[in-house]
Amino acid sequence: MTTARRDREEGRVRRDSGAEPRPERERGGRATRQADGGMRAARRAARHVLALTGREPENVVSVERDEDGWQVGVEVLELHRVPETTDILAVYEVTLDGKGELVQCQRGPRYHRGTTGGLD
Repeated sequence: MTTARRDREEGRVRRDSGAEPRPERERGGRATRQADGGMRAARRAARHVLALTGREPENVVSVERDEDGWQVGVEVLELHRVPETTDILAVYEVTLDGKGELVQCQRGPRYHRGTTGGLD
């Protein structure tokens, strides 16, 4: 198989081919960059929570891009109990600037594992 044919079948556009470039969504455009940025923001927020609390994050529960940076929700085990369904968890709301630097970190309501509401 020729290089040109392989490139065509794999969706590549050679610079010297004179072909139209692929749409942004197919070549790793804005949507892919935002998803990659969201993954980086989530990892960075989890590291910030670990550094601030000393507690290992369990999950990233939300990632949202805004005009100034990222809002990330990081779930943390606050208190381990037996049985595990009585563990106490909290979501830390982390705000990162456009460079991924910590702007704010605030603990939200605490709740038992497996419940949807906060503790009363």
